[in-house]
Amino acid sequence: MPPEWVLATHNRGKADEFRRLLAGYPATLELSYVGGAEVVEETGSSYLENARLKALYAARISGRPALADDSGLEVDALDGRPGLYSAHYVSGDAWENLRAVLLEALETPFAARTCRMRAVVVLARPDGVLIHAEGIVQGHLAGYPRGTRGFGYDPAFVLPDGRTMAELWPEEKDAWSHRGRAVRTLLQELKMAPPGFA
Repeated sequence: MPPEWVLATHNRGKADEFRRLLAGYPATLELSYVGGAEVVEETGSSYLENARLKALYAARISGRPALADDSGLEVDALDGRPGLYSAHYVSGDAWENLRAVLLEALETPFAARTCRMRAVVVLARPDGVLIHAEGIVQGHLAGYPRGTRGFGYDPAFVLPDGRTMAELWPEEKDAWSHRGRAVRTLLQELKMAPPGFA
C-alpha cells in the first residue's frame, strides 16, 4: 500500500503542481488544507524555516508524513524583493503583489531585471525528522504580465526562451520550475532518508 502524505498548502495552484510532480511516485496526497486558511503562521526568517513550520505542524496534527514548501521571487534590481514576503508583499492578493513588483521595477531596463524563483520543499515525519531540498530557476522580470496558465508571479517571470512561466503548458512548467526542481531533488534525497517517510 502506498504511503499517505499530507500536503500542507492552502494554495490550489501549488497543490495541482505537487500532484503532477508526484504522479509517478508511489504516495497518495491528502489535500486537507487546500482552499482554506494558511496552514500555520509563517514566522520563519527563511524559506526553509517557513516550509519546516508548515510540514511539522501538518505531520504532528495528522500523524502522517507531511509535505510543504515555501517559495518566492527575488528581483536583483529590487534588492531581492519580494523574496520571503512574496505571497503577502503588499496584500494577500496575488495580482496586487504582482502589480506592485512591476511598478517598482518600471524604470529598470529589461537587461537589468534579472531575477530568480526559489522554492524549498520539506517532507517531515510526525516525530520531527525531516528532509528538504531547494530548487532555483533564473530569469528576467517582464514589463507586463503575459500568459494565463500560471499563478502568483508566473505571468511576469520570463524564461531564457522568452516565454513567461504562465505561457507554458503544465508539463513544461513542471520541467522548468523551481518547485519541480526542488521536488525532483527531494525524491532523490528520499532514497537515502531514514525509514518512516515511505
